[in-house]
Amino acid sequence: MKKTALAATLAMLFTANVQAAFTFTPKANNKVGLYLGGQTWQSEASGILGEKNTLIDFNLKKEQQNNFFVAIVHPYPLLPNVRISSTTIATTGRANLTQVFSFGDETFLIDTDANANFNVSYLDYTLYYGLFDNDLFSFDLGLSARDFNGAVIITGQTIIDYDDCLQTSQGNPCPSTSTSSSVTPTGKIKTDEIVPMLYAATNISLPLTGLSLFAQGDFSLIDDHSLFDYQVGLNYNLAYISKMDFNLALGYRVMKIEFEDLHNLDTDLEFKGAFVGVIVHF
Repeated sequence: MKKTALAATLAMLFTANVQAAFTFTPKANNKVGLYLGGQTWQSEASGILGEKNTLIDFNLKKEQQNNFFVAIVHPYPLLPNVRISSTTIATTGRANLTQVFSFGDETFLIDTDANANFNVSYLDYTLYYGLFDNDLFSFDLGLSARDFNGAVIITGQTIIDYDDCLQTSQGNPCPSTSTSSSVTPTGKIKTDEIVPMLYAATNISLPLTGLSLFAQGDFSLIDDHSLFDYQVGLNYNLAYISKMDFNLALGYRVMKIEFEDLHNLDTDLEFKGAFVGVIVHF
């Protein structure tokens, strides 16, 4: 990724002269607002991963994932709103190899039962503006820097090596003091990378119901990797207590992670499923 180009693009967005707003929640009403939220997401995983010339389907499992965010919204037109979110994507799988498989400087032989551990997290640092905002409809646009962390680990079957031992002259077996050692082949590739993403969000209020429809997405802006992450759903205003709004969100989320030669890691993975979340506005 060209970090200089990313910084320049973020700076251009930062100086744009548009009115700030925030979606999925009540309006800031010309006051600075703090938003805290979280999701529990039951994601179904599918796809392949490995190194460039050998990609394997490890039959990745459905797992529960978590996401948290904090956002600061203000009425100052020249400054963007700020949103920081944290997401963890973790799943495991297993496959019997039908070909020689290389991963993270380790080679796995044919007919090996290989286990995959996909444990990747990322932080999104987002600057965005509200391009359109009224009582019924809002639309936000901005840029995110998605900071990936974590690793993908492949482990194979344990191999036991016995020390050489000669029989005694009487033909007796080796003495009980003979030793053995075991080795489990393990390949690991880290996913450290920063990727610029386009951020977009919209919210449509349903009058007199406390309900609103929302959509939000992040989409990669560079050719090195093909990434997108979007969600759609329904938001309900649960209560207003002591100057705090409590909102419940229900929806469906889809994430595509297609890394191309990320430290020799290639993936073509999709995670999708329903989620439930809570948003609190101070």
